[in-house]
Amino acid sequence: MKPEFCIHQIILIFNHLELLVYLKNIILEMMINRSTLSLFIAVLITWILVSCSALIPKLNPVTIVKKEATSNYKYVYIATTGNLTSGTSSIYGNNTSLVGVQTNKTVNPSDVISGILTKKGFIRVPKINSPNETMIVNYGESGRRETGLGGYTIEVTIQFISANNNQLICSCTAEGQGATEADDIRQAISRCLSGLL
Repeated sequence: MKPEFCIHQIILIFNHLELLVYLKNIILEMMINRSTLSLFIAVLITWILVSCSALIPKLNPVTIVKKEATSNYKYVYIATTGNLTSGTSSIYGNNTSLVGVQTNKTVNPSDVISGILTKKGFIRVPKINSPNETMIVNYGESGRRETGLGGYTIEVTIQFISANNNQLICSCTAEGQGATEADDIRQAISRCLSGLL
C-alpha cells in the first residue's frame, strides 16, 4: 500500500471525527436549551416525512372507453373468478424476544365488482334471461408496473359487453397499490368502476 494513500485515508478519518465532534457539541447545546431541541426534532421529523412521501408512487389515471350508456341496462352477468390470497409478514423484537406477525388477505374480484355494481343499482343474475337488458362483465389483470424499492402496482381491465349482440358497451383500466396483492386488486377495481360509473 502506498504511503500517500494511507495518509489520505487518515486525513479523511480525522475529518469525519471532527464532523462527529461538531454534531455532538450542537446536540449537547440543544439539550441545554430544550425549546431548540424540540424545534430540531420537529424539523427532523418533517424532513423525514416529506422525504418518504416522495417514495409513494403516483398511480396512472383510469382509462375509460364508452360506446354506449350503462343506464340502458338493468342486469349484470359477472363471470366468476377465483379467490386470491396474499399476505405480509413482519418481525418485531427487542433485547429479550422476537415476535413474528403475519397478515393474510383474500379477495375475489367478481365479488368486489358485484358489490360495487349492486350499490349502483344493477341486479346480478346467475344466468342470462333478458339479453336486451343484460350486460356481461369480464375482469382480467392486464399488467404490473414496477414502482421502485421492490414495489409494484397491479393493473386490471373490466369490460361490459351486451348480452344481446356481444358488442362492447364500455371498458375501464386502472391500477392499484396497497399492502398486499389483494389490496392492489381491490383498489384497482374500485378506481376503475368509480371512474366509469
